[in-house]
Amino acid sequence: MKLISWNVNGLRACVQKGFLDFFREADADIFCIQETKLQEGQISLELEGYDQYWNYAVKKGYSGTAVFTKRKPLHVAYGLGIEEHDREGRVITLEYPGFYLVTVYTPNSQNELARLDYRMRWETDFLSYLKGLEQKKPVVFCGDLNVAHQEIDLKNPKTNRKNAGFTDEERQKFTELLQEGFVDTFRYFYPELEGIYSWWSYRFRAREKNAGWRIDYFCASEILKDKLVDAKIHTEVFGSDHCPVELLLEE
Repeated sequence: MKLISWNVNGLRACVQKGFLDFFREADADIFCIQETKLQEGQISLELEGYDQYWNYAVKKGYSGTAVFTKRKPLHVAYGLGIEEHDREGRVITLEYPGFYLVTVYTPNSQNELARLDYRMRWETDFLSYLKGLEQKKPVVFCGDLNVAHQEIDLKNPKTNRKNAGFTDEERQKFTELLQEGFVDTFRYFYPELEGIYSWWSYRFRAREKNAGWRIDYFCASEILKDKLVDAKIHTEVFGSDHCPVELLLEE
């Protein structure tokens, strides 16, 4: 089973930059996107063979997630069930016979860490949500987690130490998540691989220089380890300031 996740940073803009070409070429079983930046009715995608599930933010032109899937889920849920978090369209959960699939767009801590306190509450509640699902069946979750976990996961760790996405607090929350029994699938396969990132700033010709961050992930419950086949980061794909990430899962 091929799973793909991509922060498209505005789906309408990404469609103008080749989204559908990659979508068709990838031919994923399940394709998750984050940061759709649109409301219901603002786009119509003809994706033959795929069911579409959307979660929109209340605020226009902001956040939002979607899942396009060839595999009909048993059940679909939106959000975490917590009012504070569920106004921004950040989570969709699909239940399948063997696992739950969750796509997530984690809140950014923002400039001067204006939203770090909120981000910490989110992290606690999101982990609790995942563990609740895990009591029933294993979980695969993917998306823009807005954190580079280790120094190997970004080009300039020293100068970014206190910036959003690389604070000690955010990194510690990701460590705790792994300690709770989840696997960072890319690092599972490529623990030492350097210079592979999934996001580059639009400024300073960052992508050209590969001055990036790895902040887009597929993570899976430990119990699924034996079913993990490979993880990929499609650095060759343009159209957003993020590139798609992939997980191959044995059925």
